[in-house]
Amino acid sequence: MTSTLMLSGLAVPLQALRLLAVDFPHLPAPDVDVSPLEPEQLRLSFHSGLDVFEAWREALGVSPDTVTHALQGGGGTRVLKASASYAGASLYLVGFTDVVSAGGAS
Repeated sequence: MTSTLMLSGLAVPLQALRLLAVDFPHLPAPDVDVSPLEPEQLRLSFHSGLDVFEAWREALGVSPDTVTHALQGGGGTRVLKASASYAGASLYLVGFTDVVSAGGAS
């Protein structure tokens, strides 16, 4: 039997989220994921365009050289990923957007 993590065990990523809200209130709100499976991790996901991902990446000072790019969904979705440390938490940024074909349809 595994021990149950108490909410206080998520203090690091929750405090990082609180600081992000104070430091960057002008940035678009991300989807936020905090999990007892990764108690030091804070994941911010962006589904409203890669410009939102880029705004957060720049604000956090994450080098563009560290961003990885992939395709998923049979090549229909572009995914950008980056990571950084912020306020003691392992911060992961993930941006999603539809891939637009040459004909203009996604």
